[in-house]
Amino acid sequence: MGSHAGAGDLLELVRSGRATTRGALQQATGLSRATVGQRLDRLFRAGWLREGAGGPVGSPLGGRPSITLEFDDEHAVVLAADLDTRHARAAVLSLTGEIQAEHSGTLVIEDGPEAVLDGLGRWFAELLEKAGQSADAVCGIGLAVPGPVDLDSGRVVQPPIMPGWDGYDIRGRLARAFADHAAGPPGVPVLVDNDANLMAYGEQRTGYPDCSAFALVKVSTGIGAGVVVGGSIYRGVDGGAGDIGHIRVPGGADAQCKCGSYGCLAAVASGGAVARRLSEAGVPAASGSDVRDLLVAGHPGATALAREAGRSVGDVLATVVTLLNPGVLMIAGDLAGTPFLTGVRELLYQRALPRSTAHLDVVTSRLGERAGLVGAGALVVEYLYAPERAEERLAALGV
Repeated sequence: MGSHAGAGDLLELVRSGRATTRGALQQATGLSRATVGQRLDRLFRAGWLREGAGGPVGSPLGGRPSITLEFDDEHAVVLAADLDTRHARAAVLSLTGEIQAEHSGTLVIEDGPEAVLDGLGRWFAELLEKAGQSADAVCGIGLAVPGPVDLDSGRVVQPPIMPGWDGYDIRGRLARAFADHAAGPPGVPVLVDNDANLMAYGEQRTGYPDCSAFALVKVSTGIGAGVVVGGSIYRGVDGGAGDIGHIRVPGGADAQCKCGSYGCLAAVASGGAVARRLSEAGVPAASGSDVRDLLVAGHPGATALAREAGRSVGDVLATVVTLLNPGVLMIAGDLAGTPFLTGVRELLYQRALPRSTAHLDVVTSRLGERAGLVGAGALVVEYLYAPERAEERLAALGV
């Protein structure tokens, strides 16, 4: 870090807890007391830092207790939304991820991006009112979508279950919808990522911060995985990492997938596939969420099919676990109940080498329905307060 450390670098040291007093910041950066003071002043003026209570007395000779510095999470809020194929959730979150207001309801991906993103703009306006926050307090918007996303452009790339969204300018349209409905500032930063990625990020940061290799598999209408390595989402070269729903599996030759191929894992073992098989057996079910309702009610046909789906997914996960060697494998989404998990464990432990599973915890979601929202909020905050971006924003604020 050294003597080139700017205000953004100091903010990073305080936020991460690595240095939380003026003295510790001088030590960590090698900057003079006066320079540290000047850079901190900019952060205080922006409202990004505050002084906490006095810490423990640093010197054995007594003297004044050091004042600790802390990130002020009340100077702004984040908006987040998580789209599934037939329903969505949206929330206002604090900068540390507490949910201040939340709404869930029906939004149908197949209605296309215009209608869906405009609907989110309306929800955001209502949520800000509910949370008692002004649109000017919003520093950014995070969106989770059920398809592969190119991070640089924020556009989805050939998504099998998002017809009409391929290459669409989601960022621009959502920023506009927010400006239209909530009278928000134009051009608010919008970040878009895959839902399984953001669920994995939210769950890893809140529940397993010390896990250096974390994998989450979301099994809803489709199937996707999110991987967090060394505290960052692993996206692959163009956002396609974790798309395990389109791995071919044995015994699925006659099952046609939404992507056009036959025998994909998603065509055999997703919530959509289980719903289709239930419908064929005379049990009405249209999507993963219908299957979840049947599982909650203990429906025997749904339970048997969920366990079978779990076995198919467990078979593929044996390869995933061997390749990634994660410490935690989390199963989330509509199907993630006991029958499915039982099926996953049966096949996973049977197929993977004992070495790969010796230190593996197979768990279910802690944040539940909120994982994607929490991850989307965290993505926005990590982006906006990273050192370089923080410097740009401080300059724009004129502090």
